[in-house]
Amino acid sequence: TTHRVVLFFGGIIMAEREKEIQNQIDTMKEIRKRAGLNRREFSEYMGIPIRTLEEWEAGRRKMPDYVLRLIVYKIETEEYFKEKGIQNNKNDK
Repeated sequence: TTHRVVLFFGGIIMAEREKEIQNQIDTMKEIRKRAGLNRREFSEYMGIPIRTLEEWEAGRRKMPDYVLRLIVYKIETEEYFKEKGIQNNKNDK
């Protein structure tokens, strides 16, 4: 009986992890779309190895939460500056 409970809770933990990874994948794809970049361009622009980006987007590796927050912050900040007509830095497209 105890073994079944452990398996049950393990399943809940795995389901939550899969849900979290899927949320990251969806967020990354959306932020790339907003930036108007394909995977390779986004990889080069953000300084993230293409293989790492592919692994994150395929769900084979979980990206650290802080990395996703920083990527979103960077893209949203650049969108804001562009909208206001302010040149942010030399990386602006």
